[in-house]
Order: sequence, then structure tokens, then C-alpha cells
Amino acid sequence: MFGTSTFGGATSTGFGATATNAALTTNYNPMKDFEVVSPPDDSVSSLRFSPGTLPSTFLIAGSWDNNVRCWEVNADGSTVPKAQQTHTGPVLDCCWSDDGSKVFTASCDKTAKMWDLNSNQAIQVAQHDAPIKTVHWVKAPNYSCIMTSSWDKTLKFWDTRSSAPMMTIPLPERAYCADVLYPMAVVGTAGRGLIIYQLENQPQEFKKIDSPLKYQHRCVSIFPDKKTNQPVGFALGSIEGRVAIHYVNPTNPRDNFTFKCHRSNGTPNGVQDIYAVNDISFHPVHGTLATTGSDGRFSFWDKDARTKLKTSEQLDQPIAASAFNAQGNIFAYAASYDWSKGHEGYDPAKMKPHILLRSCFDELKPSAKKN
Repeated sequence: MFGTSTFGGATSTGFGATATNAALTTNYNPMKDFEVVSPPDDSVSSLRFSPGTLPSTFLIAGSWDNNVRCWEVNADGSTVPKAQQTHTGPVLDCCWSDDGSKVFTASCDKTAKMWDLNSNQAIQVAQHDAPIKTVHWVKAPNYSCIMTSSWDKTLKFWDTRSSAPMMTIPLPERAYCADVLYPMAVVGTAGRGLIIYQLENQPQEFKKIDSPLKYQHRCVSIFPDKKTNQPVGFALGSIEGRVAIHYVNPTNPRDNFTFKCHRSNGTPNGVQDIYAVNDISFHPVHGTLATTGSDGRFSFWDKDARTKLKTSEQLDQPIAASAFNAQGNIFAYAASYDWSKGHEGYDPAKMKPHILLRSCFDELKPSAKKN
């Protein structure tokens, strides 16, 4: 990896030491979490940790400054910038290959690229007729590919060795969010469309479902069954401060539910500020989840106990993206403007992007409370 990496991965014992950087006392980091050095220059669109197959821990971030960056995360919480690659438009999503040797990036320049980290070279591997909103690596027993979804209303699958897609599936509308946990994929579109795909043998549509939410989809994250580790459902977030927990084949209809989040407490006359849910991340060990919102807070939840585990202090700008590392002891979150209040809501003097790392393993342990 980059030819020079000799650092150990982050561990639950070493990560979480007291931060001493004086800059951490400002209100963009009220909880004094570790700050990633040399963050992006514009809004962060995506955060992804390296897979657990690597001996070290790396973090990538895609951003609206057209770049994807990579840092090494050390056991003491410090970060080392390693490399970056550039598109000709904002980077909307990024992901890792299963072996951690490559990073894939999706951009408003209508292309997706494959970044080989050992050679530090990036080549185009996908093309759409409009910006590519999401990119995911698919590792099946009989094939490997990337899945891209776009505002051109298509879902495409690409063998990275060919310039032509393996398969193109039309979407009912522009793609707004997607997730993959083999053998399941879920895509959320404009018009509140939701399509589930099965990826075994070859990708194909499994079913379209009616959205459990009344407002525009913002993010989706698949979760596995705790016993079988197979994907069984997903969490869907909307612009209206609400998350739906949806099982594809629920054993009980009441297993599917929605809950409110990222809202102000309200005033005596009943006025409540409601914020978008920007990202949802499931904990790789506990199965609990984190939501981040335009209100500048993150919250941890136990969906099985239907309980909130923790809500963060409020940052001075939205939290746009989040991720857990493979061991589940680091929670990364990006404080950056998400344009939810338009251009007039942007203050360049204080709204500079920051990526923060939090020691989180114990905070995400499931609640003792049961349904």
C-alpha cells in the first residue's frame, strides 16, 4: 500500500487518547474528537474506511473540490495524508475494492475512475450521460464489477477491464442514493422510487417497493441479519428528518417502522425545525447505526430496541457524511455545508470542511432495553 506504509491499524485500546490540538476547542468540534489533517477544500460528499483485510487503517473522502483524498489513521488518532486524485467535476461518491488495493470514485464529470493505490494511478472505468451519483464494488463468486447509478436514469455494471458496461438497467428516475451488501443492492430515486436488486449470478431487479417515507430520499444503508450475516433490509433517510427501517421480507409487518430524528425540540407554540438526514452508517460489530444531519448533529441508534443511544453536541455546520472503520472502534464524520439552506446559507468565513474521528466502540453497544 503506497509502498511505504508500516504503521499499525487503529485499535480499540490505543485509539481515543486525549486530543491536545488547541484548534479542537472551536465549535466545529465541540466534543474535541480527533481532527483529520489537510481536509478537503469544499463540501465532503463521501467517507469510506479501508476494508479489514488491510493491516493498516485508511480513510478516503470524496468532495466537491473535485478531489478524492486518502489518509492513514494511526492507533493514537493521528492521521497522515497519503495521496489524492482529481476529477474534472465534484466527486459525489467513493468506495474500496474488497482487497483494499483500489478505490473507485464517481463524479459530476459523468465518469467513474479506478485508483490503484500501489501505483497511485487512476484510470476511467465508467461513463454516463449525466453525473454519477453512486459507485459500489460488487464481489460475487462468479464475477467482480462496479455498480454506478446516475442522474441519467440508469444503473450500470462495469467490468473494470472493459470500456463498455456489462449491463445497463433503466431506472424510473434520477438516482439519489444506493447501497450494496452482496447479494443485495438498493437504489433510491427521485420521485421516491425504491428498487431492490439481487446480484447472484447476474444483477437483476428483485422488486419495486412503495416508499415508507413521504419526502425525498437522501440516503440508504443495507443491514444484515445478526445471525446469518446476510442482508435482510435497509435504513432509508429523507430530507424530512425521518428514517425508515425496512425489512425486505419481514416476519412481522410491525418489524418495519419509521422514526423521527434531526429535529429541534420545538417551541411552546408547536414550531419545530426539521433537518435532512444526510447519511446512515451501520456499526460492523454491534449492528447499531449512526445518522448524521443538516442540524449539525449525529445520533447513534439501536433499531432492534427502537432506542436512541446518544446524540452529539451541535456542530456549527451540517454533518454531511459518516463511516465506521472495519473494527468498529472509529466513527468518522464530516462537518461541511450541505447546501440545504441554499447559497444564502453559506458562510465561507466559518464553513470550512472538517473531518473528525471519534472513539466509538462502547457508545454503539446495543441497548439493554427490548421491544
